[in-house]
Amino acid sequence: MQEIDLQFRTMFADLVQQSLDDRFLSDFPPDGNFVRVAVKDKFYWYYDSSMRAGARKRLYVGPADDLSIARRVEEFAKLKSDAQLRRSLVNALRRIGLPAPDRLLGDVVEALANAGFFRLRGVLVGTAAFQTYAGMLGVRFPRAPMQTGDADLSQFHSIAVAVGDSMPPMLGVLKAIDATFEETPDAADSRKTTKFANASKFAVEFLTPNRSSDDYQGKPARMPTLGGASATPLRFLDFLIHEPQRSVLLHKYGVGVTVPAPERYAVHKLIVAAERGGQDAAKRLKDVAQCEMLVDAMIQVRMKELLADALREASARGPAWGAAIERGLSMASTQTRAIFADLRSTGVA
Repeated sequence: MQEIDLQFRTMFADLVQQSLDDRFLSDFPPDGNFVRVAVKDKFYWYYDSSMRAGARKRLYVGPADDLSIARRVEEFAKLKSDAQLRRSLVNALRRIGLPAPDRLLGDVVEALANAGFFRLRGVLVGTAAFQTYAGMLGVRFPRAPMQTGDADLSQFHSIAVAVGDSMPPMLGVLKAIDATFEETPDAADSRKTTKFANASKFAVEFLTPNRSSDDYQGKPARMPTLGGASATPLRFLDFLIHEPQRSVLLHKYGVGVTVPAPERYAVHKLIVAAERGGQDAAKRLKDVAQCEMLVDAMIQVRMKELLADALREASARGPAWGAAIERGLSMASTQTRAIFADLRSTGVA
């Protein structure tokens, strides 16, 4: 696996920061102001828009202890958008072989970002998130496991309930991209929708961690932030989206996104591969391939300790987690199994 030059790693990091700056300018017009609000012994930033029709609109911004948000609140008046510069950065990074989404995926994620999904602490997961890791880690990935026919998005239910803010109606957001998008009624509860699909069967699906009873597994949960959409509760997802990181999709002017930490994604893919049913052989192979590429990359760029920490945390969550990791590893290459064995034998994990 080839590392990219330092100038391109710096370019990608700059694009991440500029995309977040631009999102701030888009989400929060200069005629309003930011306020700190206490919620259950923690402080959060909210934005109060200027008076319109006799009332202010309050938008959720993020946790007050998130330093990147705090800096942008403090320096808000100095932020400025330079779309043309960001476009040139995106084009340069695509030319050296960093992955980029196809047009529909990029447009969908951009529309969700514009509608507030990432502002409301949503996390992009699945292959769309995986596409951002090459730039984050400073490597070139093989292209084979990069393609996807869907967009998977997740959010903690506790966040969806607590923030007191919401996206516009989800179906309208998606129809603005492709008029053929329609709701797919959930099989467990037809009154709720966790998935939207267009005429070409491209799917947008919302997920949320299930940290409660098995009675909730797979049954749609109402998500007040998601513009009328619900989300499918899944085991193991809380590990994946804990402490996510900011990145960027190389689409148009750069779409700022929030994705799982790469080390968590790698370990989670082992678990997902182990949990898939017999009809999902192709997806299982893709899960393992993505895990192996991330593991190889993280070892190469000297991020072994982070990978080990993620492995240790997942293994410590209980026998079911450890067993799933072992089943996933049984499908991996000899080299990947040796790397995990080395982490454990040296006491790093």
